[in-house]
Amino acid sequence: MNKDQLFAFAQHITPQKLLSRCIGRIAECETDFVKDTFIKHFVSKYKVDMSEAIENNPFAYRNFNDFFTRAIKPELRPITEEKNAIACPADGAVSQIGDIEYGTIMQAKGHSYSLTTLLGGDADLSNRFLGGKFATIYLSPKDYHRVHMPLDGKLIKMIHIPGKLFSVNKVTAEQIPSVFAKNERTVCLFDTEVGPMAVILVGAMIVASIETIWAGQVTPFSKHVMTWDYDQLNQVNLKKGEEMGRFKLGSTAIVLFGKDAINWEASLAADTPTSMGMQLGTTTI
Repeated sequence: MNKDQLFAFAQHITPQKLLSRCIGRIAECETDFVKDTFIKHFVSKYKVDMSEAIENNPFAYRNFNDFFTRAIKPELRPITEEKNAIACPADGAVSQIGDIEYGTIMQAKGHSYSLTTLLGGDADLSNRFLGGKFATIYLSPKDYHRVHMPLDGKLIKMIHIPGKLFSVNKVTAEQIPSVFAKNERTVCLFDTEVGPMAVILVGAMIVASIETIWAGQVTPFSKHVMTWDYDQLNQVNLKKGEEMGRFKLGSTAIVLFGKDAINWEASLAADTPTSMGMQLGTTTI
């Protein structure tokens, strides 16, 4: 067993949710000594560039979570204005990007997973994306952890799917099959000018919670799949580049589009660095 296999095995025997709850409590602690100690270690270990933050004093934040989800200067993340351009939803790096083939999505070399399973077993919903496109963006610990809209959209549905909390880094993606379809996640379905668009926020080891701007904290929430439908009485309309959600500790965002709706930028491939707002692709409809 090599070190990557050992790392994956260790995650299977780790009490993932207990560990995440404990870290979550520490991340919410407002005691100066506790929060400042963790923030100082984090900034040093991950080389966090605080000059990008609106509040650049790391110890001015109320707790670690506020620091982790810090706002950055808008001028540093301009939203692409090219005609028909799709904006990247998050800082990080491309994990995988490409076509949804035969109802499956590529996770890593040699590993694919079911689109239907990713969407909580909803076959009707997955049918809207058959033959379409996907992009998976991995957010590392040092990255800006707010997720923004790739296109203008009207929220149709939100689904919270309980699951595991494996790490979602490159090593885990290469070692644990269907990790994104096993982990806890929140599916946000939007109607756009090019048809359906899904933005999926995937939880991970020690992620304390996932939040959306319309519902607040979504996870941890329930042991069962939960669905919220949005209609004329509770409309949520968001513009391209607007914040739609955030992670308290790092994870992954997956974007889905339907068949013949968009094309990804040809220069994008696995491990390509991303910045929120950069051009990820173009619409074709």
